[in-house]
Amino acid sequence: MAVDRTPVLKRCRSLNLDPIHLGVDKKSKRTLARANKKVSEYGLQLREKQKAKFIYGVLEKPFRNYFAKASKMRGLTGPNLMILLELRLDNVVYRMGFARTRKEARQIVDHKHVLVNGKCVNIPSYKVSAGDVIEIREKSKSSQRYKDILEVTGGRLVPAWLESNQEALSGTVKEVPTREQIDVPVNETLIVELYSK
Repeated sequence: MAVDRTPVLKRCRSLNLDPIHLGVDKKSKRTLARANKKVSEYGLQLREKQKAKFIYGVLEKPFRNYFAKASKMRGLTGPNLMILLELRLDNVVYRMGFARTRKEARQIVDHKHVLVNGKCVNIPSYKVSAGDVIEIREKSKSSQRYKDILEVTGGRLVPAWLESNQEALSGTVKEVPTREQIDVPVNETLIVELYSK
């Protein structure tokens, strides 16, 4: 499986992204050497695409597939793309506060710790639907790992479209989110422009 091993802060600097959106509390003291260079229109579009891919941990081919799916859906392609990315199982686990970062959420799902409607799902890209109940399996709930995670994520705000019970390590997807409910700093119209060339 292909994995992006670029140092997180270095990548955040190059994409002009705040690491807080990845669940990382560190800040980089360095500045980008090419910070004041003029970026072309294509460069801006590419940066937005790279930003979305990096935040959600999606590689190029699956991202292209998400875009193709979003363009076939009813409504605007850009918001549809963001909603599809937001409904990934690893992202929902992260949003509910059961993981510190999306990468950790992906690992938790990979290691078969997550149940969706009572069934074990180990596919991070699994698309959740409204009404789905997501919980950490009984065997893993008592592990020290989740106690440590909840200490860090306890104060994190859970989005309005999700319901999370941190004591029971379970939650429900109340509804499909709208673009306004997704607080990711990505300008999806630039991604649409990039792919429609």
